[in-house]
Amino acid sequence: MSSLVKFVEEQLVEAKNHPSFSSGDTITVYYEIREGDKKRTQFFKGVVLQKRGSGSTETFTIRKMSGSIGVERIFPINSPTIQKIEVNKKGKVRRSRIFYFRNLTGKKAKIKEKRN
Repeated sequence: MSSLVKFVEEQLVEAKNHPSFSSGDTITVYYEIREGDKKRTQFFKGVVLQKRGSGSTETFTIRKMSGSIGVERIFPINSPTIQKIEVNKKGKVRRSRIFYFRNLTGKKAKIKEKRN
């Protein structure tokens, strides 16, 4: 049964070519919003907290600060509303899921940048 589901996902879901990113990276996601008949593009810039799933069910969570309030959003990687993803900074973290980042404030909430 699972092989049948995997086969259908591979055939019907078109994979998009997004740049590679991981948790700790600062990215900007441009996505399309429909309001009635109108369409507009909005962006969400923040730090990637996690990537989970595989194949067509893969999702990633982004966190940004809006004033003093943290806002998180989960995006499916193969969503048709995502227009493009830009990687702004590569972050250096030691975990794949950085949920501890939610509790940090001030200078402790900074993520060091990877050196090439």
